[in-house]
Amino acid sequence: QLVESGGGSVQAGGSLRLSCAASGYTYSSHCMAWFRRAPGKGREGVAAISRAGGSSYYADWVRGRFTISLDNAKTTVYLHMNNLKPEDTAMYYCAAGDRCSWSRFTSWGQGTQVTVS
Repeated sequence: QLVESGGGSVQAGGSLRLSCAASGYTYSSHCMAWFRRAPGKGREGVAAISRAGGSSYYADWVRGRFTISLDNAKTTVYLHMNNLKPEDTAMYYCAAGDRCSWSRFTSWGQGTQVTVS
C-alpha cells in the first residue's frame, strides 16, 4: 500500500516535498518512483529510486530541480521539488515496481495534487 502526502498550492519558484509511505517490502517493490499527470496530458515518470542500492533516476526535463530520496528505513520515499513552475501543476503519484524502468511499476498510490501559480 502506498500513501502520498505533501501536495498543495505554491507560487512559482517555491518548493514542496512530497512523501509516500510504503507498507511492506517485496520483490515487486524494489524500486519506488514518482509519476505525474497534468490536466489533459498523459502520465509521465518524474523520478525513481532503488530501495536496494539507492540509485536514482530522473526524467530529462527534471534538470536538477527535483530530488528523490528514501528514509533510512526505506519505507518512505520523498520527492523534493524546487523552483516549481506552473507547468509542474499535476496530480503526483507514488508507484512501486520490481525494477527502475518506467514500464515496470504496478502498484500505485491515490495521488496528491500539486498546483503552482
